[in-house]
Amino acid sequence: MFPRGRLVFFVTCNIHKFNEARRVLAEYKVAVAMLKIKAVEIQDDKLESIAKAGATDAVKKCGLPVFVEDAGLFIEALNGFPGPYSSYVYRTIGTKGILKLMENVDKRDAYFQSAVAFSGPKETPKCFQGKAKGKISMEECGSSGFGFDPIFEPSGGHKRTFAEMTPIEKNEYSHRAEALRKFAKWYTSAR
Repeated sequence: MFPRGRLVFFVTCNIHKFNEARRVLAEYKVAVAMLKIKAVEIQDDKLESIAKAGATDAVKKCGLPVFVEDAGLFIEALNGFPGPYSSYVYRTIGTKGILKLMENVDKRDAYFQSAVAFSGPKETPKCFQGKAKGKISMEECGSSGFGFDPIFEPSGGHKRTFAEMTPIEKNEYSHRAEALRKFAKWYTSAR
């Protein structure tokens, strides 16, 4: 089914991220397996640095070709907050907290950014980035997806949030899907 050497391990405990990655990488005939190991997650303002450090640490722990993905929601009216701290912010104040911060704010431009870092034994990490521009909705909408999906309307998404889209529709606009496609193109041509 998949050509020899086209298996890569995704270091994550997030089944939603894994399923998104599996769908995108299957388009390129790359098989992906979830590897639930705790990779280091440094505190940094740059997603690329966080993802590369995680990939380097994961390879040291398992000795397998792996990729790590880190993403953030950057809201322009909040000077890029929550950015690389999105996971923590989601766990603490959630979508309702972000909507509260955005009350009475007219300029709602935002973007999601993703950094996918790949590394294998004896390789330096290589990073691929994706970006989805859009805006913060006025209220939570939809029940699909995860994280901040119910409050993010991607540009070109017909005023629907990620959470109102099917997984296939979301991958047309997704920052993560864009980064994964860049990775897959490199992985299938450079190896």
